[in-house]
Amino acid sequence: MKQSSKTDERIANMSFASVYPHYINKIEKKGKTKKELIEVIEWLTGFNQKQLKKLIDEEVSFEEFFKQAKLNKNAHLITGVICGYRVEDIKNPLTQKVRYLDKLVDELAKGKQMSKILREA
Repeated sequence: MKQSSKTDERIANMSFASVYPHYINKIEKKGKTKKELIEVIEWLTGFNQKQLKKLIDEEVSFEEFFKQAKLNKNAHLITGVICGYRVEDIKNPLTQKVRYLDKLVDELAKGKQMSKILREA
């Protein structure tokens, strides 16, 4: 499946604040907590809860969100399929980062152990 530049652009311009409630809904339906979600986001991006709230309040785009993030050095270990794409094969760096986040949220919702989600040894 080939990702189009139109899709990449749409993802870049989408606000993180517009997607965040969907992440919360997805994980809470599966018995997970907002605290666990924040832990996962913090691991990937380096943002603490206060910084995350500020970015949500400012309604930053995913492009700006990941521009400010300090991506975890082990993010490249996130593999698998999300939204029909293998995250490790996505060519656009920003789209890949967004899909990394989607994949982590998906793993949390599916009940994967936190140590596995956070790619700990």
